[in-house]
Amino acid sequence: MAVVTVGSDVKKTEGTIMKSYWIQSDAEQTTLEQREASMPEPGPGQLLVRMRAAGLNRGEFIAAHGLTKPGAAKPAGGEGAGEITKLGAGVSGFSVGARVMGRCPGAFAEYALMAAREAVAVPERLSWEEAAGIPLTFMVVHDMLIAQGKLAAGEWLLVTGISSGVGVAALQTAKALGAKVIGTSGSDDKLARLKAIGLDLGLRTRDGDFCDAVMQATGGKGANLVVNNVGGSVFAECVRALAFQGRLATVGYLDGVLKAEIDIEALHAKRLVLFGVSNKLRSAEQKAESARGFVTDILPAIADGRIQPLVDRVYAFDELPAAKAHMEANAHLGKIVVRF
Repeated sequence: MAVVTVGSDVKKTEGTIMKSYWIQSDAEQTTLEQREASMPEPGPGQLLVRMRAAGLNRGEFIAAHGLTKPGAAKPAGGEGAGEITKLGAGVSGFSVGARVMGRCPGAFAEYALMAAREAVAVPERLSWEEAAGIPLTFMVVHDMLIAQGKLAAGEWLLVTGISSGVGVAALQTAKALGAKVIGTSGSDDKLARLKAIGLDLGLRTRDGDFCDAVMQATGGKGANLVVNNVGGSVFAECVRALAFQGRLATVGYLDGVLKAEIDIEALHAKRLVLFGVSNKLRSAEQKAESARGFVTDILPAIADGRIQPLVDRVYAFDELPAAKAHMEANAHLGKIVVRF
């Protein structure tokens, strides 16, 4: 028997003890705590993965996003990469020792469980840190640019808050698809760095004042697809910046503004499509379907180097709270990763 201390509770359990982070939310903030816990056991259709690196995702750390519900703490983390150490019943196509990456609850731990049907083999050219920041980010990008957004070569994509992990991945994927990209950011330095990897037009702003510049860049037509990472404060401007038959993807609300007016006349006359991008209510099969779509449509470009995952900074496992603070300070460009 091994003794595991969880908060003030002491429980007896069998198995190996591992380090893990737990996250707790209240109405205003989320907090992290490192704990000891028992190594999980893979159930049917699951892989036990020795985590080598895990990616941070802003939605988990923002209380308003609702991904971390108030109440009891839960294992933290949602994506990562590592080596398979054990296969659950019914798993085929994988072997112990194989390198995999994928979405996995509790990724900020020495070991985590991953659904086999969402696990993706890590391309040889990728480091653990690069692989760890891919799954959630690029599967979201596949959802908003390809599955729902139907972005085509030659079309214009506008991304608000383009320096985020999802924003950078959207830029890279759009360029691989042959699209042209406009991005907004409050930082001239970040926009300059993104121009080096394909950004066609950078607009330095955090406000809803970019429609005129978008119209000028697109010859008065507007953007065919808009990705709104910012939230309600720029929603109306995103609608104004859309072209005829344009599509608007709502991905997040960093500004905390959850209400916005909709221009019904523009929606009607321009035949617009407004859609959300979230995994909160999706079924396991729907999530697995998005993983398969990512493997088919985006992974080949990552594997051959056309898309190079952009890692902003790597922190040690014990430095996860500092990594969270770095993300909350909006100091990063691309993904922040924790290495084990």
